[in-house]
Parts: sequence; C-alpha cells; structure tokens
Amino acid sequence: MESLFQFVSELHNVQEIIRWGGYVALIAIVFAETGLFFGFFLPGDSLLVTAGLFAAKGDLNIGILFLVVSAAAIIGDATGFEIGRLSGKRIFAREDSWLFKKRHLERTQSFYEKHGGKTIVIARFMPIVRTFAPLVAGVAGMKYRRFALFNISGGIAWVGGMLGIGYFLGRVIPNIEEYIHIVIAIVIFLSILPGIISYLKSGHWKRWFEKLNGKEG
Repeated sequence: MESLFQFVSELHNVQEIIRWGGYVALIAIVFAETGLFFGFFLPGDSLLVTAGLFAAKGDLNIGILFLVVSAAAIIGDATGFEIGRLSGKRIFAREDSWLFKKRHLERTQSFYEKHGGKTIVIARFMPIVRTFAPLVAGVAGMKYRRFALFNISGGIAWVGGMLGIGYFLGRVIPNIEEYIHIVIAIVIFLSILPGIISYLKSGHWKRWFEKLNGKEG
C-alpha cells in the first residue's frame, strides 16, 4: 500500500517514463514487475494504459507495442516460475526487506491454493499478486507445459486489454492527455478493487472491528 500511495502522488512519472524510455522502458518495467519478486511496486497497469494513449496519438506503434510488451510479460512470468522452482519452499523463510514482503507471497499462495493454475491468468489483473503468482506456481511444482499455457494466454490478455483500453480512449476522446491523471487513478482503483472485495469477503475486517470494540469496552 505504501508504494501505491507514493505512486498516486507521482502520477506524472508514468508519462515521463514512456517519453524518456519508450519501448525499452516499457519492456524492462513489465518484465521486472512480472518476473522479479522485488518488482511488485511497479505501475504495470497504468503504464500500459498510458502507453496505449501514446499509441493512439501516434507516438508509439500499437502493433510493435503489443508484441514486445506481451513477450516481456510472458518471459517475465517464466522467469518468476523458474526462480520459484529453483528456490523451493526456502523462499518462504526469507526475511522481510524493503524489496521483499513475505505477506505478499503468503497471500498469493492462499490465492493459488484456492484457484489453482487459473491464478496465473487471474493474477495478471491484480497488482502485487501477479508478481508472486509465477513464483508460487514454481514452488508448488506446477508442470511447465500447463504453466506455459496459462502464462501465454494471461500475458496476451493482460497486455492486450490494458493497451486496448488506452488506445480506445485515445481515439474516441479528444485531448484525453489533459485527463490522464484521472484515467490512471481510475485504472489504479479498478486494479486494487478485486483485492478489496476479497478482503471484505474474507471477514478479516469484521474480526478487526470486533477486537477494536472489545478493547474499547
């Protein structure tokens, strides 16, 4: 959450990243967010939507963008899977640091235990979880062929969906760049919405509220 609030306060950086780094920056960030456990704080969704807006204006080629970023997302997940396979359960004993939070790994593991292989696809649309999902799949010993199917389909769906949203908005709404901060804020909210719903359904908030009332009583 800390990284989310920090990112919200610096929304203009998304545009600057694309202006400064273009395709290379997009490839690097998407790969890191999906393949390296310390990339969980990177702004994948908003970055891709903004890239779609840039493509709609003609600053980037939407076809090239889709191909290279999809490849980065797929290779990133494959890298995360291999790290998980090689690390095994030892990774759960890793101590917390600024770049690694065990709670993210444990939350993703619970999600994986509930949804199985579909987690690799679903997690693409869930910040933080998407970073740790391939790692958990590797630790769990998922067959690589099965993982690859979910990885490729999920990567294409996520990249295509996020770029498509940005490209569509850029084509139909005049001067959309003037409202880019609003668009990105909406994307961030929709990205974390599944996590909020999951938290509310889990009942954790009720137990927290009951404990709070008990202390006050």
